[in-house]
Amino acid sequence: MNEQQRLRRHISAVQFAMWELHLYLDSHPYCKEAAKKFAAYREEYDKLTAEYEKAYGPLNETSRSTSRWAWISDPWPWETEANE
Repeated sequence: MNEQQRLRRHISAVQFAMWELHLYLDSHPYCKEAAKKFAAYREEYDKLTAEYEKAYGPLNETSRSTSRWAWISDPWPWETEANE
């Protein structure tokens, strides 16, 4: 496994932990310990993502976009003319 793959796997693991904590916090919104862990994972995720993107480029297409609404300009699956 090369460095890029190792870093990508680490990012995925941290992202998974964030998703699980997010689900837990949906049902336990006042759990301070889980909220602290989520914040720590978020900080680590941001650091790792910045490190990856500096070395290898954007992780996904949305990282490149400067507009948070850019996804809406793509054709929708039911717009068959655009998919042909």
